[in-house]
Amino acid sequence: MTKFRGVFPAIITPMTPEGALNEAAFREVMEFNIQAGVHGFWVAGGTGESVLLDDDENMRIATIAADQSQGRIANIMHVGASTTGRAARLAEHAARAGVESICCVPPFFYKPSDEAIVEHYRVVGAAADLPLFVYNLPQATGTEIMPDLMKKIQDGVPQLTGLKHSALTFTNVREFAKMGLSCFVGNSALMLPGLTVGACGCVDGPPNMAPELWVEVWQAYQEGDWKRAEAAQDHATDVTNIVRTYGLHSTIKAVLSERLGIDCGDPRPPGLPLTDAERETVLNRIAELGLSKVTVA
Repeated sequence: MTKFRGVFPAIITPMTPEGALNEAAFREVMEFNIQAGVHGFWVAGGTGESVLLDDDENMRIATIAADQSQGRIANIMHVGASTTGRAARLAEHAARAGVESICCVPPFFYKPSDEAIVEHYRVVGAAADLPLFVYNLPQATGTEIMPDLMKKIQDGVPQLTGLKHSALTFTNVREFAKMGLSCFVGNSALMLPGLTVGACGCVDGPPNMAPELWVEVWQAYQEGDWKRAEAAQDHATDVTNIVRTYGLHSTIKAVLSERLGIDCGDPRPPGLPLTDAERETVLNRIAELGLSKVTVA
C-alpha cells in the first residue's frame, strides 16, 4: 500500500467548447501535476464530474489516465454509479485499462442497508480485483461510512485498501488508520492535521490547479520541518478558500486554463462557468498568491 500515499489531486475533466471530453487538455493537466511531484490521481471523482459523464466517457478517461501516467504515479479510478451492475462494468474496464486502483461511492438515491452496501462493494471489488478505495462522501450520497460499517466492508471485501474520507467527522480519520486502511483526507485545507492523526495523504480538487503547494506540505512534513509545513499548509489553504468561494469546477478549470495556457472548458451543465467579473477576481487572487503561468515539458 506504500504507493497509495501523498498528494493525489482529484483531477478535473476538461471539456471542449462543444462540451465533449477534451483529451489533449486532460493529458496536459495530468502531465503538469506529475511534473510538479504529485504521487497519484483520483480520477473521474466529484471534481472530475463523473456523475455527469456517460459510461463511455468514464471508460475513455480511465484509458487516457493509464496511458498518460505510464506507471509514473498511481491512478485511483472512480467507478461509482447508480447501479451495482454499471459500477462493476466500469471497474472491470478500469482494470483492463491499466489503472492501479479503483474507488467507488456507496449506492445512492435509495437508502441502502449495511448488507446492501457490503454486497455492492463485494461485487465491484471482485469485478476489478484491484485495490479498492471507498469514497466516503455523505454530503452527496446520503450515506456516511462509519467505522462499524467500514469493518463490515473490510471483512466482506478482500480488495478493500482504504478510503477518501470527505465526511465532516474528522476524528474518524484516526479510527480508519487504526484499522490498517490507507485513509486520504478529502479536505485539502486539512492535509497537515490529517497527516498527524494517521492519514496517508490528501485527495481533493484544489491541488490539481496548484499541486506544488500541497507537494510542499507533504515534503516538509516528511522531513520533520514543522514550521515549513505549517507555512505551506497556510498557503495551500488560501487557494482552497478561493475554490470554496467561487465554485469547484468553474474555478479550477479557469485557473488551469490560465496557468497552462490551454482551454479546459466549462463545467458540464447544470454547472455554470464563472462570470467575467468572477474570473477576473479569481485570476487576480491567484496571481497574488504567486501561482504563475507554467510550461509543461
